[in-house]
Amino acid sequence: MSEGTGKKAIVLLSGGLDSTTVVAMAHAQGYAVYALSFDYGQVHKAELHAAARVAKSQNVAQHAIIKLDLAALAHSALTGKGDVPKDRSLEEIGEGVPVTYVPARNTVFLSLALAWAESLGATDIFIGVNALDYSGYPDCRPEFIHAFETMANLATKIGTDGQRITIHTPLISMTKAQIVQAGIALGVDYSITTTCYDASDDGAACGSCDACLLRRRGFEEGGIADPTLYRGLTE
Repeated sequence: MSEGTGKKAIVLLSGGLDSTTVVAMAHAQGYAVYALSFDYGQVHKAELHAAARVAKSQNVAQHAIIKLDLAALAHSALTGKGDVPKDRSLEEIGEGVPVTYVPARNTVFLSLALAWAESLGATDIFIGVNALDYSGYPDCRPEFIHAFETMANLATKIGTDGQRITIHTPLISMTKAQIVQAGIALGVDYSITTTCYDASDDGAACGSCDACLLRRRGFEEGGIADPTLYRGLTE
């Protein structure tokens, strides 16, 4: 990928299906992508290896991995406090806030993305939140994004100088199938991504956590072969 028009954008990159698609979308819009990932105490470290693979594959301008200890403060199944739910129905997945919610995670991540953006002189931040397949996370809703964007423009020098900071959410109203189809059209290699909440060290997905179920459904409904390696399953 080239640096396009020279516009810079911070893209939050987890190494999963959604954030990888967003990197490709930002590139397609002509942005030089500065990818930001977090080692925040999550038990599924395989996603960080996936993020590095994606950053290399997408040829981002820079990939930063920030180490945080959210696990010391934020109780979640993703930080080792409880079991990751398995084999839930789609109705159950969309009901209430699940135990995989990490308190204030997107607020913290976007705040650090904002700090990097202002330091780079960038006014654009991309995040792969989704309001349809959002699994009940309150910090994936449009209301949260709009509120954070308002805060960002009030709380930064670049914002008060009249340069509008924009939080881009290109996946916000897309189904998982539409996201997969959009990524394939942009040449995304989903085989190098890791979405699973309970992935093995080598990145093999469990196939039955909420993230896996939504991902599998996206490939099925999108009519695209699923390249994911699922342990114990014959796909």
